[in-house]
Amino acid sequence: MEEKNWVIKVKEKLQLTNSLQEEQIWKKQSIYRVPSCLTELNPKAYQPQVVSFGPYHHENEQLTQMEVHKQRALLHFLKRTNKSIEDYVKALEEVGEELMDSYEHLEEAWKDRNRFLKMMLLDGCFMLEVLYTANGISNTYASKDPIFSSHGKVHKMPYIKRDMLRVENQLPLLVLDKLVAVEKGTPKNDEFINKLILKFCNPSTLDTNIGPCLHVLDVFRKSMLQGPSPTSQNHAHESTGEIIRSAIELNEAGIRFKKSKTQSLKDIKFKHGILTLPIVVVDDTTESTFLNLMAFERLHVGTGNEVTSYVFFMDNIIDSAKDVSLLHSKGIIQNAVGSDKAVAKLFNQLSKDVTLDPESSLDEVHKEVNKYCRKKWNMYRANLIHTYFRSPWALLSLVAAVFLLGLTVGQTVYSILGYYPH
Repeated sequence: MEEKNWVIKVKEKLQLTNSLQEEQIWKKQSIYRVPSCLTELNPKAYQPQVVSFGPYHHENEQLTQMEVHKQRALLHFLKRTNKSIEDYVKALEEVGEELMDSYEHLEEAWKDRNRFLKMMLLDGCFMLEVLYTANGISNTYASKDPIFSSHGKVHKMPYIKRDMLRVENQLPLLVLDKLVAVEKGTPKNDEFINKLILKFCNPSTLDTNIGPCLHVLDVFRKSMLQGPSPTSQNHAHESTGEIIRSAIELNEAGIRFKKSKTQSLKDIKFKHGILTLPIVVVDDTTESTFLNLMAFERLHVGTGNEVTSYVFFMDNIIDSAKDVSLLHSKGIIQNAVGSDKAVAKLFNQLSKDVTLDPESSLDEVHKEVNKYCRKKWNMYRANLIHTYFRSPWALLSLVAAVFLLGLTVGQTVYSILGYYPH
């Protein structure tokens, strides 16, 4: 009987199924729960440590102490903007359904519209106050304020910034857009919000227009990809499936390394035996940031795979501390975590279980580098260096052999000349 009921339900759903409607639902989603197959590698990388944004971690007891500061930030925001709370609530109500649809999995408790919008208002105002304070716009807080004072900027803001870049801890940028539109009485301005975010999260970014974005992590990701793509994307190409050699091996084959002119992760080129790579600063936040960016690329259909391709590429050319040391000497890697071995381990772990898109923009760079290494002279050069120049004893043996060969040739020539009378 149960089986028959199940079959009937499937038939009913089949009649209602509409692929276009399903696609519209997926297009609205931009904030996701990270699946366990990813979190198992480093669970803490995806968990906010100081503050929650959005519903996924709102009930986390370790983060509840920040809720008091959110309430206080709301009062400061209302007082400074001199607008009523009803104005802001009304603006969010207009897009309430769109905001709720942004989350892939929304628990039943958060489908209560009033509760959901209250959270959006509190979290949105708090995030704006953080961004305003970091950009020097808001100065209404006391000098002893634990979050928004100069003390808070040093001891709290770095951790808030890190939490703002976690894929599960995002607010739709539409929340900030609506709040700012009411505050300033002007239409939506994507670049104003983007610049606030980048001055806080990625101050080294060039002042360029990024365009509409989904949330803070999306803004940050796009800022890392501003710049030229290594190859044209207008034609399809087959992936070679080859793994590029390590930096030390490439160097032995005659390839030189050079810093890119931009910091874009897409600015990787190979020309005339020179591999050009963007500068990467490796610090305590690098692992968490890259893991969340890669998770977002994996979960959000159509967003691209540039960050994942970059990490995969770096993992290929970094096998050991020697590779890191070489790239550091060229100014490509700026090591702020300590040993070169730690940096090598970080990149090797980042790409664990990563599946690279065969249409990756870096595939052409892979091909050109491998083609260069396969040229006979470059192969001979690499083999010679690998065999005789990696060890001082092997080098001494080579020098001694050449010296003995020279003596033998000289002695032979001398004997021949002495045999024939002048």
